[in-house]
Amino acid sequence: MGSFSIWHWLVVLVIVLLLFGAGKVPKLMGDMAKGVKEFKRGLKEEEEEVKKDAPPPQVGANQTADSEVKKDATKV
Repeated sequence: MGSFSIWHWLVVLVIVLLLFGAGKVPKLMGDMAKGVKEFKRGLKEEEEEVKKDAPPPQVGANQTADSEVKKDATKV
């Protein structure tokens, strides 16, 4: 009783088509897709901006020594 069957969804689809018409539904979906793409682009730009503003990682004395050991090991 709480879930919708296929017949419920078909009735909803028919009502939507009657209200908006067959031509407006693809336009509506296209506009929604453009909005989602714009939202994703905004998130990506914000991530890049945060990465750009982050300070570079600092190399400590232990990290430098470890990298020199690794370089020597690759020469062998």
